[in-house]
Amino acid sequence: MGVVPVWIKRWDRWGLCADFGNRKVLICIPGRGACVASPTAGARGIMLLEVFLLLGTLLIYYFFSKKNEETLPFKDGWWGRGQKPETKEDSSVRPFKVETAEEELSDLFRRLDQARFTEPLENSCFHYGTNSVHLRKVVSYWKNQFNWKKQVEVLNKYPQFKTKIQGIDIHFVRVKPPRLPEGQAAKPLLMVHGWPGSFYEFYKIIPLLTDPASHGLGDEHIFEVICPSIPGYGFSEAPHKPDFNSVSAASVFYELMIRLGFNEFYTQGGDAGCVICTNLAQIAPSHVKGLHLNMVLVSKLGLSHLLSILLGRYFPGLFGFQDEDVRRMFPFLKKWLYKILSEFGYAHIQATKPDTVGCGLNDSPVGLAAYILEKFSSWTDMEFRNLEDGGLERKFSLDDLLTNIMIYWVSGCIVSSMRFYKENLQKGIGTQKHEKLTVQVPTGIAAFPNEILHIPQVWAKKKYTNIVSFHFMPRGGHFAALEEPELLAKDILQFVDKVEKEQLWKKKGE
Repeated sequence: MGVVPVWIKRWDRWGLCADFGNRKVLICIPGRGACVASPTAGARGIMLLEVFLLLGTLLIYYFFSKKNEETLPFKDGWWGRGQKPETKEDSSVRPFKVETAEEELSDLFRRLDQARFTEPLENSCFHYGTNSVHLRKVVSYWKNQFNWKKQVEVLNKYPQFKTKIQGIDIHFVRVKPPRLPEGQAAKPLLMVHGWPGSFYEFYKIIPLLTDPASHGLGDEHIFEVICPSIPGYGFSEAPHKPDFNSVSAASVFYELMIRLGFNEFYTQGGDAGCVICTNLAQIAPSHVKGLHLNMVLVSKLGLSHLLSILLGRYFPGLFGFQDEDVRRMFPFLKKWLYKILSEFGYAHIQATKPDTVGCGLNDSPVGLAAYILEKFSSWTDMEFRNLEDGGLERKFSLDDLLTNIMIYWVSGCIVSSMRFYKENLQKGIGTQKHEKLTVQVPTGIAAFPNEILHIPQVWAKKKYTNIVSFHFMPRGGHFAALEEPELLAKDILQFVDKVEKEQLWKKKGE
């Protein structure tokens, strides 16, 4: 017994022919005239039951197919050299330590000694980029006081590893808690950096998360922290083929977490890490218990966004803006459009011809330092552009800044790190599938006041439909984990506490 989906025409009406053994019933499409009825009342009841079953099946298919569409496909690529071998990939996890040969350091110092500096314009401060007066001081410190060997020991104080995934070596730091209360398990937390940062950004926040009790943050939630280097950054091998974008990186990191034995885990990121962690939550929502971000990107702006830009300053409540949103966003031309025009030139270069400028940066340590230091100045606080030293040492030590630069120098990764922009932006903004899909995973957002662009919660929730925590942070900028590790750690802890106590990860999609 069943509904046979054969369209037939009877009395100028179209319908479905249902076969009930020795009886055939015509189920007509509504319209003028009468439909053919079943011969008996019993058959009519059976017919209605079949119709409801058919409709129910269609509804179930609709909802399940809709849910599948909201999941981003896992990207199983091959990014190694040449053709993918037929043999199974080596999945072993190998210990790794940062090491630098004396020849490399001698070459670095030779290049520093031979650097050519350009005289800056008078009173230009950091408005034209890194001021060469201050850059000379940084280079002098680099040559005469900075101790790279000591910083290598700092880098190696946390266990590091490499494993091959999709044809390339993936570098990561894995830090387990020094102690756990009886009966308590550590919560896996994947933390992903951005550009021009590195895994080193997390070195100050790691102890606050793996041993929170020793830092006055309680012991209710203790983490095992995994900090990978994005492929093409730091000590992760660069992809050897084009099209390695944020979805590719998310797929690789998902594979990494599964390989390490973490079936459920939390993720955290800013800058490129924000996009990668978002994609990971879209790929594996049943594995990501919670997503915490210290930067949010919106790639699709609709009519409601446009109206809120035009009128939100005058009618904030009408558009869901809070007072702090208004303070951070308006006047819009100055705090959004002008920032984009004045601060995103680098992104256009890196999204179009990264190798051209990258060749120069990879050949000159001073040029590399100037390029990266400028971002650590303006992205930490735009007002720092008014200072001759860029305000660099107001938030960071020169040792920290130079350690990050040295990771780029000794690994030779600046070109491949810049290519990541082209791979993500060459197809346009708002055109890729992941940009059109929402995120259902419980999400926490820490909005730092000096982030380059502020995204209000009302905008963010159109992408992240399950925001359970949104906080205006009292201070800090783009490099939150390095600049304000305690503030960021506290926000992560309160977010995880909320997700765990309310078991929000079990309610995803409800």
